[in-house]
Amino acid sequence: MSALMRLSNRSVLQNIVRQAVVSRSIQTSPKNRETASIAAAPAAQKVKDETNSKNWVSFGFETKSESDDRNSMKASFFFSVTLCLVFGTFVWSYLPDPQLRNWAQREAYLELRRREKAGCDLISADYVDPRKVVLPSDEDLGSKKIII
Repeated sequence: MSALMRLSNRSVLQNIVRQAVVSRSIQTSPKNRETASIAAAPAAQKVKDETNSKNWVSFGFETKSESDDRNSMKASFFFSVTLCLVFGTFVWSYLPDPQLRNWAQREAYLELRRREKAGCDLISADYVDPRKVVLPSDEDLGSKKIII
């Protein structure tokens, strides 16, 4: 008797599991074969579509002619990428130094080397004429700290 109870319990459990698996499956409706339809295009639209036999999407340069649109796109990309970016970068990188920074730095190194060989100070103490320097008096400074 207990064996029959176990067997019936197993079959009940298996049916519950089967139903759970079946209820979890994804089901699609037969509507996937249905399509939406639109009204036929007017005769004037058909003539325009016959001139452009392919499904042509404009690049935004020309809306009436595919070849003009494509040529305009290629020309604009050629001028913007090749001429502006490539040649512009080339010209910009090889331009002479307009503020003469490189020249000033080379001259400074040459002057330092000359002064070292001559045994002079690297910077003269009288670089600025002391008579032209105006310093504040002790009364003007007051109790301010002077850091040298």
